[in-house]
Amino acid sequence: MTTTATGPVATEMLKRLNSALSPTSIRLVDDSEKHRGHGGYNPAGESHFTLDIESEAFAGTTRVQRQRMIYKALGDLMRERVHALQIRARAPGE
Repeated sequence: MTTTATGPVATEMLKRLNSALSPTSIRLVDDSEKHRGHGGYNPAGESHFTLDIESEAFAGTTRVQRQRMIYKALGDLMRERVHALQIRARAPGE
């Protein structure tokens, strides 16, 4: 399993995703600096992320269902701390 965490928000995101979805592979990248000067940018960082996740939990689900599962797992972080999350979610073998 591959994981990437750069700070407390990313660490909490990974903790919640691992707990809820038991991924076989997960990679979370903090892209915040690429968005400096744009809407939602937070000078403290950890506001924009890219997530690449593979989980058996996604088998037989649509792209929208997968995104909803991820947003549910992240809960209040998506409402209060994370401005943008680019998602690539797949089941094993996809």
